[in-house]
Amino acid sequence: MQRYELGRLLGQGTFGKVYYARSAISNQSVAIKTIDKSKIVKSGQAERIKREISVMRLVRHPNIIQLYEVMATKSKIYFVIEYAKGGELFDKVSKGKLKEELAHKYFQQLVNAVDFCHSRGLPAAYTLWHACLCSSRSP
Repeated sequence: MQRYELGRLLGQGTFGKVYYARSAISNQSVAIKTIDKSKIVKSGQAERIKREISVMRLVRHPNIIQLYEVMATKSKIYFVIEYAKGGELFDKVSKGKLKEELAHKYFQQLVNAVDFCHSRGLPAAYTLWHACLCSSRSP
């Protein structure tokens, strides 16, 4: 973790937190998702997390957050992932109704991401809701 300067808290979930960070080497903005190992084990989610890591290592698509590296200590797992400036898709749709033009844009990005995963035999469920970007990048 010494290669990254941890910043503000971006979000919090059942198993951990997500922080904004910056690479001390390249100055690149990233997000670091921290997961508490004991919570994963107690909930029986360890295998799901392993599958998620495997899938995310394979996926390279403009509308799916890229996994850069995974690190672990005795008590935590750290996912160094692409920083989504526009936020996650789930956060956008959970706030209520979107304007039609914006909803169309996000829906197109989601369809493209799902199609990408399915065309490669990857389980899209592991990568989509928590990893879809709201971006201006082309799908």
